[in-house]
Amino acid sequence: MFDLMEKKKRLTQKASSFIQEMVVDKINEIEETDEFPWYMAEHFFKAGFLSLLIPKSYGGFGGNILDFCTVVEEIAKYSASLALLIIVQTVGTLPVLLYGSEKQKTLYLEDICRNQRLMGFALTEPKAGSDVGALQMTAKKEGRHYILNGKKSFVTNGGIAHYYSTIVKTNPRQGKRGLTAFIVPLDSDGLFVGKKDDKIGMRGVPSTSLTLRDVNLPATHIIGQKGEGFRIAMETLNHSRPAIASQAVGIAQAALELATLFAMKRRQFNKPIAKLGGMQFILADMATSVEAARSMVYKAAYYLDNQHPNATKLSAMSKFFCSDVAMKVTINAVQVFGGYGCLKSKPLERLMRDAKITQIYEGTNQIQRFVVAEQMIKEHLDDSKRYYSEELEKMEWE
Repeated sequence: MFDLMEKKKRLTQKASSFIQEMVVDKINEIEETDEFPWYMAEHFFKAGFLSLLIPKSYGGFGGNILDFCTVVEEIAKYSASLALLIIVQTVGTLPVLLYGSEKQKTLYLEDICRNQRLMGFALTEPKAGSDVGALQMTAKKEGRHYILNGKKSFVTNGGIAHYYSTIVKTNPRQGKRGLTAFIVPLDSDGLFVGKKDDKIGMRGVPSTSLTLRDVNLPATHIIGQKGEGFRIAMETLNHSRPAIASQAVGIAQAALELATLFAMKRRQFNKPIAKLGGMQFILADMATSVEAARSMVYKAAYYLDNQHPNATKLSAMSKFFCSDVAMKVTINAVQVFGGYGCLKSKPLERLMRDAKITQIYEGTNQIQRFVVAEQMIKEHLDDSKRYYSEELEKMEWE
């Protein structure tokens, strides 16, 4: 663990130096204009932040999930939106990384790194969010091609990504088993980008709808095997959820630091409010929550990097716990600031708005709790020789 932390420290310093040099003075501009910062994407590519999980053999950074989370957390302390850019790039790439053929990896991963291509992940639809099995976008086979029709919503990087990892139905009668993953290029005939969503947070990184009308794609655009779409989607989210958790930790850390500094400078009753007992309790609880959340991210990332059997459970735990912490900490930080916390000229209100979406995207926190509970039940069913099993068998059940 200490070796991991030393590596993390070096990468944190690199990300911190980069963002202080290239990003800090641009954050307000990105927030106010809500325009995508192409120049920042170019800098991120050069730093390796938009190819974090892509192996060096394809021109990528060659990192792992812990590296991914480390960079995201550090950048989220300054701009959750730019951290989201790194997250969605990786989420869009993961289906190819995890399930793509060698030919697809060579074609797309090298193109991403060499030509600075952006990625998107198209899963959610107007009538299908948490219920992935309810997806309505279809892909009908015609010879060696597929014709795609339907609409995706809340597609991050919508309209700016060059490729979209897209989950569609190839066999509507098979439910989840009838889903298939496709790579859909932005320049596909019949692909229409909807109006940019006017979001309360995560400004500067667009989300839009994508409408596909008779989009004709060859079978070579299928990721993995036909019918593996649900599995690909779930494994993609499983690998990316700790990054959402680390984004939330970065947001919470920034709020904690701002609240602490403000409490040290703000004077009431002839002393800094940081010296007041009630305020110290608030700050202590905030700090403890952030530290606990960060530790959970490390463990989830470690489990995924080492293919631990409990990785899915820890991934879901980290996502809902850390995002809940971010929401609570930012709200408490606003309380510490008092009236100043409600001013748009202060960064806290942005942090609070950004924190909210971390509880929703990549699977709502309610769904994450469902995943955790299901994994717990599975673990206990798989291990029938637990210490208390015999004791439970002796109980009289009503």
